[in-house]
Amino acid sequence: MMRSLFTAATGMESQQITIDTIANNLANVNTTAFKRSRANFHDLLYQTLRSPGQNSTAGSITPSGIQIGAGSKVSSVEKMFSEGPIKITNKTTDLIIKGEGFFRVQKDDGTLGYTRDGAFNFDNTGRLVNSSGFPLVPEIVIPEGITHDKVHFGLDGTVSVKVGGNTEEIGEILLANFINPTGLDSLGRNMYGSTSASGDAVISKPNARGFGRIGQGELESSNVNIVEEMVNMISGQRAYEISSKVIQTSDQMLQQTNNIR
Repeated sequence: MMRSLFTAATGMESQQITIDTIANNLANVNTTAFKRSRANFHDLLYQTLRSPGQNSTAGSITPSGIQIGAGSKVSSVEKMFSEGPIKITNKTTDLIIKGEGFFRVQKDDGTLGYTRDGAFNFDNTGRLVNSSGFPLVPEIVIPEGITHDKVHFGLDGTVSVKVGGNTEEIGEILLANFINPTGLDSLGRNMYGSTSASGDAVISKPNARGFGRIGQGELESSNVNIVEEMVNMISGQRAYEISSKVIQTSDQMLQQTNNIR
């Protein structure tokens, strides 16, 4: 009977993490290029009272055994990298990756961060930087005296400006991709870091095979589906409630056992 108490407790703990994950998803429903998370579970070790396939007293093999489970546990909380809806902004420095890939930015410590948030701006030195002030890699610097509306980003990542009546190329954007994006380390501020699970970054020009193309004047919205999250929240809440009922029932059974004279 005590087994049921601990088993139900693992269920409550697992569903609490589910609700925590859903809460973070809903909190970032308007975060640019945010990727929703999903909690995955697995069952715990079983207490085997009789193994399947054991010989019975009659000399035959039993078709099933007796194995009592010990509950559930969160196996992972993974990012779902499906594309979010497109939001038209018509801002020159707002960029979107239509397909797979990540922008590369250089953080304050010199390491690289990877992001799909394309809300860029030019700083006071003319460098293209993200909302945290981290410059894009490789750097894009506009010539002095050129206004933002004169900058054009091509589908293949080519960056050019209009100087007089001529078009001058000033750089290109390169994208990164990973064999296993779900293995990336979430760093906050819409950035990810590479890990041994994600593998090394593969660098390529946009619109190449396996990489998306660049869109200008557009941003990628969060891929959180509010209706889906609400359904998952109700399901998680009910599962949490049921597990608590199991604990309550087990407690009542123990109380009845203690009252036996």
